[in-house]
Amino acid sequence: MKDKPNRGAGKPTPRQSAAPKHSATRKRSDSARPAPVVAAKISPARVAAFEILTLVGQGKGHSDELLHSARTEVLSPEDRNLATALVMGVLRWQIALDARIRLLLQRPEQRLAEPVAIALRMGAFQLLHLDRIPAHAALSESVELCRAAGEPHATGMVNAILRKVAAAQKPGKRLHESVAAFAERLGHPQWLVERWAKAYGREAALAICEADQREPADGVMFVENGGDLPLIDDGSRLVAEIAAAAAPEARNVWDCCAAPGGKTLVLAKRLASAEVMATDVSPKRLAQMQARLRRYEYAERVKSAVVDAATSKDDARFDLILCDVPCSGTGTLAANPEIRHRLKVEEFARQAERQKVILAAALKRLAPGGRLVYSTCSLEPEECEQVVEAVVAGSDVRRLEVGPLIAQLKDRGVLRRDAELSSAVRDGALRTLPGVNGCDGFFAVVLERG
Repeated sequence: MKDKPNRGAGKPTPRQSAAPKHSATRKRSDSARPAPVVAAKISPARVAAFEILTLVGQGKGHSDELLHSARTEVLSPEDRNLATALVMGVLRWQIALDARIRLLLQRPEQRLAEPVAIALRMGAFQLLHLDRIPAHAALSESVELCRAAGEPHATGMVNAILRKVAAAQKPGKRLHESVAAFAERLGHPQWLVERWAKAYGREAALAICEADQREPADGVMFVENGGDLPLIDDGSRLVAEIAAAAAPEARNVWDCCAAPGGKTLVLAKRLASAEVMATDVSPKRLAQMQARLRRYEYAERVKSAVVDAATSKDDARFDLILCDVPCSGTGTLAANPEIRHRLKVEEFARQAERQKVILAAALKRLAPGGRLVYSTCSLEPEECEQVVEAVVAGSDVRRLEVGPLIAQLKDRGVLRRDAELSSAVRDGALRTLPGVNGCDGFFAVVLERG
């Protein structure tokens, strides 16, 4: 189970990017419900994947939630795996798929109706990336999906384009690529990858893009996995372990943006003598977290409540605060591929304003000598370093080096000795990069009140 698959209660639901600009087909409203699909000639897995991709495109759900909904519960294990592969694969590769499809259209500037675009993406993804899928199955069922979704006049075009995709040589990696070229090849918005290249260098940006196209490999950085520890991604767990190591004698702990509770469980496990308060602004997410906590005996002492960390008037003081704020999530695109399709550069400034308010409010509740860990799963400086700099400037709060805490975790046998974290400490803060450090992209800084 991923920690925070849809990070940040209240933030916009991820949306897909616009389909290729072509359409000899009629345009469908974003508010339209997925057309009912007659499954006689279409496998249940492809029906489910088509409907989920439609809902994601309409902003009516997150892929992780929809892939664990009634649509997939009725599928066989094999069909459930295929549906998951199709949904996540199409979302990861959509930009590259659209670019390839656009080149094969008679009028590339026109716009396809969304059901036609989804059928083409599903077919092209199977032909290009799923070697075990027979080409005739990918082609014929994509045509039938288009027909069943109410676009029968587009079936000939879908058939012709996918036959060209099947016959063409698969795209390969060039000897030298510009940032724009590998961004498109690896299904990322050019503007976003250019930001990463500027911040971290071209090779790191390429590694991030490549990692985003693979299923995340969790549980590889830690000596102990599973058992009575929560199953969360390595980046989330690393932040929680750092927080626990930052204040091992803490008696009062506050996880102020806690849902869905993975980090809370790590804190409760590591700080066995502490009272832990876990709060979240969303009643729904808090209820889900409470159900999760009940499965762990050591979490019985965790208290929880619906609290907006940005506006809380409570004057209780804490020895340790974990402030893992809602963010854009650009460090988690492998697990949350649709983020890349709805994200706009303006989102970073909007998130940063909220993050500053939450951090400032949390610091007011930090006891003298107490420590706070501010973290995000964003790769963007506006949400990370710049937030901390803006809030702590001129205050009695000082930054502590995170490097010694990582060394402690290795010495205690929590982190594997070979965990790729040598480059993950920047200016005393944690900064992991997908494809470089073996986990999602996280930022964390440890702050101490004087």
